[in-house]
Amino acid sequence: MRAAGQAILAVRAAGAADPEFKSDGSPVTEADRRADAILVDALQALDPDTPVVSEERQRPAGLAAAARHWLIDPLDGTRSFLAGGNDFTINVGLVIGGEPVFGSMLDPVGGRFYWGGVNVAARAADAAGNRTKLRVRPCPADGPTVLTSRWHEAAFERSMGRIEGGRRESMSSALKFCRVAEGTADLYPRPGRTMEWDTAAGHAIVVAAGGAVSQLAGGQLRYGKPSRENPAFLVEGSPDWRRFLRPRDRSAGAS
Repeated sequence: MRAAGQAILAVRAAGAADPEFKSDGSPVTEADRRADAILVDALQALDPDTPVVSEERQRPAGLAAAARHWLIDPLDGTRSFLAGGNDFTINVGLVIGGEPVFGSMLDPVGGRFYWGGVNVAARAADAAGNRTKLRVRPCPADGPTVLTSRWHEAAFERSMGRIEGGRRESMSSALKFCRVAEGTADLYPRPGRTMEWDTAAGHAIVVAAGGAVSQLAGGQLRYGKPSRENPAFLVEGSPDWRRFLRPRDRSAGAS
């Protein structure tokens, strides 16, 4: 993954990141393609019998929904990358039976590498190789730190209710999962559109760190869907943030 990160930063340094646009309007750059090639080649060498599903490639033919497969996003946060920001990641997740069982994520600029999964303790390592354990934190006494935008918070309030107190922070990319996993944030609601390769790695890391990921409407967030599109979801650290939740009055306005 660090080789893929170096390739992304090399494209930026060379000024060769002019985007093209896919059919859904999302940008793709030479950095996406170079990182994708490095990751897919490495996974096929490591685990040749397991299909790889990438944002930049077509789904392998005949892949059943419950099949074991890798899900990768070679550059999550392309818009931030193009704008000169630092909020972008490389995401690699392993899915078995519709659940992410392992995830790894790299912050190319900060050099921080995250990983964790089923029977794999959640850890992070800096560029020098120094490791730390990841664990979600108890919700602070003054309220949760929520990673959101004004639009996402409004959608969350319409669905679940209002959160009192705490702090609100806005950031791009799947680093939001890592913030919850390392205990520097408590909640990440996502009502907007995402794809499975955006979330599988972070999902596995958060769960390994003691947190939870679920559909905003309730129920598990599953993988292997034909469209690969996720429903609205919620990433949470300790569930004690809910003491700051003032549920929506669903009877308001009812006749």
